[in-house]
Amino acid sequence: MEFFFFMALYFLPLFYAISQLCNNVLQWRDQCFYMIDYECFKGTEDQQLTTELSAALVLRNKNLGLEEYKFLLQTINNSGIGDDTYAPKNVISGNEENPTLLDAISEIDEVIFATLDNLFSRSEISPPEIDILVVNVSLLSTVPSLTARIIHRYKMRPDVKAFNLAGMGCSASLIAVDLVRHLFKCRENAFAIVVSTESFGPNWYCGKDRSMMLSNCLFRSGGCSMLFTNNRDLKRRAILKLNCLVRTHIGSNDEAHECCMQVEDELGYHGFRLTKSLTKAAAQALTMNLRVLVPKMLPLWELVRFFVVSRRRSKGRNAASERVGGTGLNLKTGIDHFCIHPGGKAVIDGVGKSLGLSDYDLEPARMALHRFGNTSAGGLWYVLGYMEAKKRLKKGDKILMISLGAGFKCNNCVWEVMKDLDGGNVWEDCVDSYPTKTDRANSFMEKYGWINDANLSFIRLD
Repeated sequence: MEFFFFMALYFLPLFYAISQLCNNVLQWRDQCFYMIDYECFKGTEDQQLTTELSAALVLRNKNLGLEEYKFLLQTINNSGIGDDTYAPKNVISGNEENPTLLDAISEIDEVIFATLDNLFSRSEISPPEIDILVVNVSLLSTVPSLTARIIHRYKMRPDVKAFNLAGMGCSASLIAVDLVRHLFKCRENAFAIVVSTESFGPNWYCGKDRSMMLSNCLFRSGGCSMLFTNNRDLKRRAILKLNCLVRTHIGSNDEAHECCMQVEDELGYHGFRLTKSLTKAAAQALTMNLRVLVPKMLPLWELVRFFVVSRRRSKGRNAASERVGGTGLNLKTGIDHFCIHPGGKAVIDGVGKSLGLSDYDLEPARMALHRFGNTSAGGLWYVLGYMEAKKRLKKGDKILMISLGAGFKCNNCVWEVMKDLDGGNVWEDCVDSYPTKTDRANSFMEKYGWINDANLSFIRLD
């Protein structure tokens, strides 16, 4: 048996190398996917959800009492979100309980058109040159579609291939990227636009269910528009190249399927429910995804090392218990940067712990959460923007992009940086103040900690 084991160990690298060579040749022939540019949305000062405005918003909800106030204070204090995030205008103006269709469309139009205007201007690619258009907004579906609104405004060609994705959650952006990747296989030298944003204004929760109140503490206005091409002649203009992408969906699991869901509470208020099963579902989906993705992104010698170490350890314990991070695979042998979806402090910390990442690796996701909040599918690109603004991204670097979303889904990909990046973006005016110098993300506890005073139990707050 030992003989066969050593023979297998000897030939395994050879077989793997041959298969990878064939795979790389096929990928080079059939796939060419470049990102030319991207533009994230930044709200105006009158849309900032400051500490004082957040408190006023909470007090407007007549369904809440002292215990709910304490819960919200504790939640937002531990959320990792700062005082400068952006909220929908109907929420800022006090119309969160009775939003109109116009409120919803205006919110989306502002994000989409502001980012696309800047993207077209900076890239010098005109709207009629676009061959593929994909928009993902989970919580709003209009007639005509959102893609139709874009085509109408920018007078795009009648043969543009338009796709409108709804209900895909926070991981929708990479689903849209994957869709474009497949469409590129049957269309040469094409341009594609992907727009990722979310409709929060009509979905602000006004009830008192704690599992649904969480979404108000985490989700904020934002979005991103991206320009892609498969034209090899534009390689020098590209900022990123897609190396591989893997999608995982564990919706067949009841607990995972129900951990993030749009529902109505017992009072008839609709919103987004987040359960305690979220972190478990995220860990399960991430593990399954990386089992497929890791062989595509790590060097052969690291895979062989892990195989040998795992075999030795399996004699004393179950090999399945090995983590991908610290004591198992070293992802940093093939990855330089980690772009993690800023879904919340618990999600970021959980991913970091499971992968054995350092505070430096997690800093971009944590700071994106602090400055812009969870902007749903657009959140990944704020994390990428932070890396670029900090001048971390150098030619040849590899970026692992990790997205998690309702369903439950985990969609991950690896990008290769095509040139040193230091362009201006939404972080330009504030990046020098990051990372934050204190462990306290916001000033809620400092200003409203008195709510936890035991004497308030005898006082009614109206």
